[in-house]
Amino acid sequence: MWEEKNNKLQKNFEFKDFTRAFSFMTRVAFAAEKMNHHPEWSNVWNKVSISLSTHDAGDVVTEKDRKLADAIDKIYSEFVN
Repeated sequence: MWEEKNNKLQKNFEFKDFTRAFSFMTRVAFAAEKMNHHPEWSNVWNKVSISLSTHDAGDVVTEKDRKLADAIDKIYSEFVN
């Protein structure tokens, strides 16, 4: 579940290994580019942390962030099923 904290939507994801985590990030990168809305994220081995906010709206959570969060969740569901 995404948590809204400090004007950001935040969520942590965990995978079986680094390859799956990196593959997930690649898929998210394509979705984000298509939406022209890019996450702040980090990756350590099998964990990916993502934060979303809309910089041109003053670094607050907007509908753009919620749409990207939904897209990210759909991508993630393909990795855990």
